[in-house]
Amino acid sequence: MTSQLPELSGKVALITGASRGIGYGIAEALVARGDRVVITGRTEDSLKEAVEQLGAERAVYVAGKAHDEAHQAAAVERAMEAFGRVDYLVNNAGTNPVFGPIADLDLNVARKVFETNVISALGFAQKTWYAWQKDNGGAIVNIASVAGIAPSPFIAAYGVSKAALINLTQQLAHEFAPGVRVNAIAPAVVKTKFASALYEGREAEAAASYPLARLGVPSDIGGAAAFLTSAQSDWVTGQTLVVDGGIFLNAGVG
Repeated sequence: MTSQLPELSGKVALITGASRGIGYGIAEALVARGDRVVITGRTEDSLKEAVEQLGAERAVYVAGKAHDEAHQAAAVERAMEAFGRVDYLVNNAGTNPVFGPIADLDLNVARKVFETNVISALGFAQKTWYAWQKDNGGAIVNIASVAGIAPSPFIAAYGVSKAALINLTQQLAHEFAPGVRVNAIAPAVVKTKFASALYEGREAEAAASYPLARLGVPSDIGGAAAFLTSAQSDWVTGQTLVVDGGIFLNAGVG
């Protein structure tokens, strides 16, 4: 990839949770069109490897936990120091540490899920707004989930948090207009380490219920994020783009 980098677009994106999986797929898509990126994640070694793949002249990283306000501030500051701007924010960092019925959900675990999946997205949005977007415009993309649109048994905390993220998207879109557009993407199952428990060892069975006959891959979400941070979506804000291989078409079918 680094040997065929396009000319710089002049735009800069901050992408959370981007050392691998969906976040990395988004970073790859934006770098491929000429953007520069700041990526975050918890593991420094994974981030270093990701930057090497993306191209050190196009990407920098900041390691830390998404819900940590000091880390949020450091990531935005790094973007401004390295590239002088932060046009796009992609809130991809998320967690889903529990699987089971909602009646047995540990409330401390639920709080942790909301801290990472919702509050951190708000924190990054606030800091990006004041650092650059308030005066210069831009776009925000929040990575939600189909679990935030319809019930998803046994991952209730995750689903409820993603529903909150979709509403946060609408709130931000209303308040940050007209200069900043804010949208969400709601993927179904994407083949990543994060989602491996949902398909590992039975991928063909899991994919069989999708009208497009396959699970998602990170580049599917990367393409959607590239669209929502492009001039082609200049009249789109406050929306949630479902990228699900058609799985919702099966709703109500026994």
